[in-house]
Amino acid sequence: MNDRLIRACNRESVDRTPVWMMRQAGRYLKEYRDIRKKVGFLDLCKDTDLAAEVSLQPHRIVGVDAVIFFSDILIPVEAMGLHVELTDKGPELPNPIRSQADVDKLSVPDPAGTVPFVGSILSKLRSELKNEVPLIGFAGAPWTLASYMIEGGGSKSFAEIKGMAFREPRILHDLLSKIANTISAYLLFQIESGAQVVQLFDTWAGDLTRSDYEEFALPYTQQIFQAIGNRVPRILYINGCSTILESMARSGAEVLSIDWRIPIGEARKRVGDKLALQGNLDPCLLLGAKDRLLRNAADILKQAGPTGHIMNLGHGILPPTPVDNARAFIEFVKTYRHTQ
Repeated sequence: MNDRLIRACNRESVDRTPVWMMRQAGRYLKEYRDIRKKVGFLDLCKDTDLAAEVSLQPHRIVGVDAVIFFSDILIPVEAMGLHVELTDKGPELPNPIRSQADVDKLSVPDPAGTVPFVGSILSKLRSELKNEVPLIGFAGAPWTLASYMIEGGGSKSFAEIKGMAFREPRILHDLLSKIANTISAYLLFQIESGAQVVQLFDTWAGDLTRSDYEEFALPYTQQIFQAIGNRVPRILYINGCSTILESMARSGAEVLSIDWRIPIGEARKRVGDKLALQGNLDPCLLLGAKDRLLRNAADILKQAGPTGHIMNLGHGILPPTPVDNARAFIEFVKTYRHTQ
């Protein structure tokens, strides 16, 4: 088995740095686009065979060192009782949470009963992978999910959720607690179904000050990671994390996945050697010249060192990315060797 990713999560020695890409199953692949012509996004997330197929495509086509199961972070939000529409323009939640009554209507669902397809997809992937590479499960973190639930979709200012945080924090904490309980059960279900690593995406938490992050985001991440325990390695991703890196280090994660705005060598100095790091190539470099792409990849690998690093992007791969560039990036990391 290629278990380099799991070994790197645990800061064990590896012969080379493992590599995969966030959003690696997606629109940059023709094979994915061909399937999407026939089925809607939400339907694809719930179809065991098709979701397993698109999950495996990056492993077959570009040779990544891990497979992350195909889904969306809002799947458990729908299971909680909030209507979700997933469009090519992004998620839309037409009935956003704005009051205590709205929070009270939400349930903490049993994932085996409400999202059984998630377990089926993971089980099928474990069976088809035959331990060739590790299988990653994932979920959205409470702050990020609450952002979508309160804003009604994506946001640039996060005015609605921040307004609630600063005006009626008790309501927001009730919502965050409910989401944390939901995601704890959801990730445990994924692990029981075959996930060997889990990643928690708190994509929008980087928009918070450190004190607000520690009040409204960190405790709920800690709750989830505590519920999972040491069953599998835990990865925490935050976009724009440079101001809250030390707080992230107290989340309970074995791995901090960081964006491209901070040099990975600086991140290592700040968090120390007890945690592994994942990242942190700018996804837009995959849109440019290969020599520049590979120079930047080499710089990250050199700064990160041979132990406790998983090569990845600082955010999800972009739809216009040429497959040849994605493949060149993966192959370069696989052939890179650290000099003593």
